Amino acid sequence: MPTSDQSLAIGYNYQDQTDLLQKAGLTLFTVGLLLLLLPSLPIEAALRQGLLWSGICLSLLGLGLYFGQTYRKSHPGVRNNGVWLRGSTSRGNIAWVTAVGLTGFYIILYWFPFLLEGQIRALDTFSQWLRGKPADHWLLYGTFYTLAILLMGVRAMLKYRHSPYQVIRTISVMFFQLGLAYLIPYTLQKLNEPEFYFSYFWPLKYDYLFPGTVSYLINEPGALGVFMIFWTAVISLVGVPILTYFFGKRWYCSWVCGCGGLAETAGDPYRQLSNKSRAAWQWEVAIIYPVLGFIVLTTLLLWLNSIMGGGLLGSLSNGFAQTYGFFIGAIFSGVIGVGFYPIMGSRVWCRFGCPMAAYLGLLQKHFSRFRITTNGGQCISCGNCSTYCEMGIDVRWYAQQGQPIIRSSCVGCGMCATVCPRGVLNLENGPREGRYQPTTLISPENLRILD
Repeated sequence: MPTSDQSLAIGYNYQDQTDLLQKAGLTLFTVGLLLLLLPSLPIEAALRQGLLWSGICLSLLGLGLYFGQTYRKSHPGVRNNGVWLRGSTSRGNIAWVTAVGLTGFYIILYWFPFLLEGQIRALDTFSQWLRGKPADHWLLYGTFYTLAILLMGVRAMLKYRHSPYQVIRTISVMFFQLGLAYLIPYTLQKLNEPEFYFSYFWPLKYDYLFPGTVSYLINEPGALGVFMIFWTAVISLVGVPILTYFFGKRWYCSWVCGCGGLAETAGDPYRQLSNKSRAAWQWEVAIIYPVLGFIVLTTLLLWLNSIMGGGLLGSLSNGFAQTYGFFIGAIFSGVIGVGFYPIMGSRVWCRFGCPMAAYLGLLQKHFSRFRITTNGGQCISCGNCSTYCEMGIDVRWYAQQGQPIIRSSCVGCGMCATVCPRGVLNLENGPREGRYQPTTLISPENLRILD
């Protein structure tokens, strides 16, 4: 009599089906993580460097083997089998341990970087080759950050290989992180030019339009510093509104931004953890727009203070930027924004604290052609769309009503449309006329009951 390991129970009984290759991959990954800790020991520089790179290579190889085997034997797309039963994806013990580890890493990175001195020194040779000076903790962080996006980006492409939109979008965030947010800034340093990130704009990179930064770039020899100022001002104040008008905020939040890139790749296993409650939405509005207002006000005050020769703020001029950098730039975007991925979902920073998301959201809500249209007559209320919306939008409610989704928080990742089994949702850049018009449904008055 044939047997099958597929459960036919009405209540799905999740069982671990990890095979030998997957276990081998996880073993290599664990060994790699242990090797990454060893450079902290008082050992020779050559051995320290070898341990660090061996740890990186083993970790990448292990996860690559695990992901390759996992998605080789599974169908593409989101599967609900066990997502709320695994401890790693449902705020279980593994998730809490992961969150504590990530949070601890960010605390050490921001305030106790001397504890990473061994790992930093192990990157000195690489740093000299890449940017012409010894390594620091930001190079270590940038390297790990970029590797995480690249590796988890490969995982995302394997998982969503049936969706050209998701594959191309993932390649985009990998490209912008590796090129514009890693290689180019460090290459500029090697050429004795200012370190500049062309994929980050004001107000996300809040100090790029501060008087001190502008003065520093102008005083740099050559014309590159002037171009950097021109680039920041034009993109932030002209390019962003134009691109958002045509494509919504997705052109940046889901295709370019490094924060969004990490959320869409490394944070993908946790997207279902976003809070969909009305209270969460109220907190979102109450926090993110004051953050944007603080940046705008700070920028204006600093420029007025600069024009008045320091007569407006005096010694307080640096306090505004330092306050924001500590509470928002470090604690919110790093410690909470990434450290709490396994507990609060992958877009905590983007949803509650990012000033760029607030700026783009206002443009998308009121001045954009972008919308997600719904064919409510096809909706079966399965709830996949709401479950996997990382921004906490109750997409199913809009689909049931046949209403287009025009929310300032929507980052246009397209996952709601990807996981919909009925093709109810579609991302569109249509004319603004009739943008809020719902899909025409069959009303009860138009039904004739046959005898």
